[in-house]
Amino acid sequence: MHFSIPETEVCSGENGSTYVAYNIHVNGVLHCRVRYSQLLGLHEQLKKEYGNNVVPAFPPKKLFTLTSAEVEQRREQLEKYMQAVRQDPMLGASETFNSFLRKAQQETQQIPTEEVHLDIYLSNRQKVKVNILTSDQTEDVLEAVASKLDLPDDLVGYFSLFLIREGKDGGCTFVRKMQEFELPFVSVTSLRNPEYRIVLRKSYWDSAYDNDVMDNRVGLNLLYAQTVSDIERGWILVNKEQHRQLKSLQEKGSKKEFIRLAQTLKYFGYIKFDPCITDFPEKGCHVIVSAGNNELNFHVKLPNDQIKEGSFKVTRMRCWRVTSSQVPVTNGTANSGTSGKSDIKLELAFEYLMSKDRLQWVTITSPQAIMVSICLQSMVDELMVKKSGGSIKKMLKKRHNGSLRRSDSQQAVKSPPLLDSPDSNREPVVKLSSKLTSVTLRGISTSNSANDISGNNIHGNYAFEGIGDDDL
Repeated sequence: MHFSIPETEVCSGENGSTYVAYNIHVNGVLHCRVRYSQLLGLHEQLKKEYGNNVVPAFPPKKLFTLTSAEVEQRREQLEKYMQAVRQDPMLGASETFNSFLRKAQQETQQIPTEEVHLDIYLSNRQKVKVNILTSDQTEDVLEAVASKLDLPDDLVGYFSLFLIREGKDGGCTFVRKMQEFELPFVSVTSLRNPEYRIVLRKSYWDSAYDNDVMDNRVGLNLLYAQTVSDIERGWILVNKEQHRQLKSLQEKGSKKEFIRLAQTLKYFGYIKFDPCITDFPEKGCHVIVSAGNNELNFHVKLPNDQIKEGSFKVTRMRCWRVTSSQVPVTNGTANSGTSGKSDIKLELAFEYLMSKDRLQWVTITSPQAIMVSICLQSMVDELMVKKSGGSIKKMLKKRHNGSLRRSDSQQAVKSPPLLDSPDSNREPVVKLSSKLTSVTLRGISTSNSANDISGNNIHGNYAFEGIGDDDL
C-alpha cells in the first residue's frame, strides 16, 4: 500500500480556533484527515507497546505557531513516519495502527456507526446483500459474506475481498485487496461512484489448494463461478476443442471436472491487469501484465506492432520496489502550465536474473503497480511457507480461529450460464525470451530514486535468497 500525505488543510475547530489537518492518502485516494496531536497519540501508544527501539522517530512538538515552511516540513516528516510504520512487518500489522486508521477514516467521512446493507459481488456478478455495521472492518465483512453463503469456518481464509472498478464494457480493473486498516462500507461509499464494487475471490495462488476448497459444496460453487468468469473475460486461454470439452462438462453439471480441466489451461488462476507501459525489452512498449503461477506474464506490443510474450518468475526477482511521482494535470496539453493539480504516477520495478551473473531492472508504469506488488508479496509468502514445511491452511486461517456468527438466511451461489464461443481473433504471439540460466545472489541494493515512496521501500525477496540453482 502506498501511504502519502500530499497536502494539508486549515480547518476550523471549537471556539473559532483553527488547526492544520494532514490528509493521509492510500494509493492516491484520501483515506483520512488527522491532526498532529492524533498522530502523536498513535506514536505514544506504539512506543508503549513495542518500545523506542522499534518505533521510528516522530516529528517534535513546536512551542509556537508553525510558519508555512514549517508546516510543509512537518508534512514531509509525518509522511515518512507513516510510511515507515506501515512498512514495518510488526507495526504495520498491529491492531493499534490499523484501528487508528479505521477510526480516522470513519470520522473523516462523517459516517456514524449504524446497521446497513452492503452489496458484495461474486465473480459471476451475483449480488450478496449482507447486514453489517458501518464500522465493521474487512475481516468482519468477509465473515458476514461467508455466513450468508454458508461457507465453513475453515475455508474463510481461502478467500478475500477485492475492490474493483467495473467498466461499461464489462471489463473489470482490480484496484486493491481490501485491507485491515479500512472499513469496506466507508471505503466504497466514499468513492461515490457506482462503478466501484467489492468482489469475493480466492486469495491464494497455488492451484493445489483448490482441492481443499472443492471438497465443500459452497467452496466448489465459488471456485466454479470464478473459473467460468475468468474464461469468459479471456483471462484463461481456451481453444475450440477445449471449449467444447468445457461446455460438455457444464451441460453435465460436472463442476469438479470442469475446474480440473481448466487447471490445465494457460493462465488459470491469474489476475490480469489493465494495459500499461514497460521498458522491457525496450522503453515505451505497451504491455498487458498478468500475475499467477509464481510469475508475472508480459504480453508486449513492440514499436513494430509485433506481439511478444514472456514470463518473469518470482523466484528470479531479487527484489522489487514501487515508486511514485507527481505528474501535472493540464487541459489536454503536454505543457505543465500553471495548473496546480497533479496525478500520482506509479511504477513497479523489479531486479531480475536474466542470465548467469546478470541482473537487470524491469519497470512497468501502471496505476495498478501497488496491486501488482501485493500479488508478488503474497506469492513469495506462499512459497516460503511451502518451502519451510509449514501449513498454508494455518497461514490463511490465522485470523479466523473463532466460529462465525451464522446468518439466519443463507444464499446459494448461482451457477453461471454456459460458455460462449471462444474468440478466434487472438493475435499471434511469439516468445519474448529464451530459457534463462540462473545463479543465486544475496543482499539488497539501495535505491537512488528521489521519488521512492520511502528510503526503505525495497521489498527483499526471501524466496529468491532461499532457492538454489537447481530450483531455479
